[in-house]
This record gives sequence, C-alpha cells and structure tokens, in this order.
Amino acid sequence: MKILRFIALTMTALLAVACSSTPPAKEDGAKFASYVEGSYKIGVDDRLQVTVWKNPELSVAVPVRPDGKISVPLIGDVDAGGHTPEEVSELIRHKLASYLRDPNVTVILTDLRSHEFLSRVRITGAVRTPRSIPYRQGMTVLDAVLEAGGMNDFAAPNRTKLYRRDLKEKQKVKTDIYDVELGDIFNKGKLETNYPLLPGDVITVPERIF
Repeated sequence: MKILRFIALTMTALLAVACSSTPPAKEDGAKFASYVEGSYKIGVDDRLQVTVWKNPELSVAVPVRPDGKISVPLIGDVDAGGHTPEEVSELIRHKLASYLRDPNVTVILTDLRSHEFLSRVRITGAVRTPRSIPYRQGMTVLDAVLEAGGMNDFAAPNRTKLYRRDLKEKQKVKTDIYDVELGDIFNKGKLETNYPLLPGDVITVPERIF
C-alpha cells in the first residue's frame, strides 16, 4: 500500500509540473472572447460585427460613431457605447422583433479601438525597435516581432518569453508565462511556439549572456 501511495503522489507531482508549463491553448482565444462579451464596455471607434441569423441582408460590420451609436439595417440607430456586446445584441434583437419572428442576433467585437492602450501588444528586449502596437485579430508572436524589426545581434531568441495576464483574475493580477523558441521560428520554420496573441500580451526577447 505504501508503494502504491508513493506512486500516486509522484504522478500527481509530475502532472502539476506539466500543467505549470502548459503552452497557451486554443481555448485562450475563446476565453478572451468570453471575457470581452461578458464585461468589455464598447466605446467610440470600436468595430462590431452584427450577425442576424438567416438574414444576411441585415448583417453588417459597423464602427461605433462619436455619438456612441451604430446603424443597423431596418431598425436604424442603436445605442452601443457603454454597453457590452451581449447587451447590444439584446437591444437589436428587441427592435428587430417588430419586423422578424424570434430574431437570432450575435454581436462580436472585431476591432478594439476605444481602449487601445489596454489592448496593445508590446515587444521589448533585444529587438531592433521595441514597440507597442495595436492588437489585430489573428496576430502571432512572429507578426509582432517582425513589426519590431526582428531580433538584434545580441538576442538570445530561444529564451524569449510571452507574458499574458490571466483574464479570469478579477481581484488581483496573475500573469502566465510561456516559453517561445523564437530562433527556431525564424531559422527552422518550427511554428509550435508561434502562439496567437491576445490583447495586452507582452513579448520579451532577452540578450545573450557573454
């Protein structure tokens, strides 16, 4: 029994170590989408995709105007500023109910511009031009580093780190750290650590130790 207990404790410890170094999963994108839909307040210049199921003529991609409104076919202006995507979806659904039977409406943020500072991606360390750049959907680590002019001559690319704030944490700051083998991405075409980025990510390329 003691041997079995020892094996069980050992396996538990190994699993804990493995989980602590788990790379960003595909679910991170869904996590951010859920976070945005649930708590992000839409602002001026944000861009939204309004989709009305089975009614493509009513589905539009629109910016939020300076008055905080968006224009939707058939129903006209809808208040968006200061509301979450879910709330705007409900407002549109309620207005469309006068014209359609049980409309199914989805509102998705496609470009966060009103809170650009919070949503920027930052590239620091041994790159040619450390930068803070606007987040764009589909952006990867490689895209961001290229925006910063690539690595400089003193870089230790395979020790690159990706720092990501845990969006589940509401009361305190918790940062997840992921290893990025930037040298392998550039020189060998190995894209396993060319992670898709999220708003607020920070990429740091360290210098070599001589």
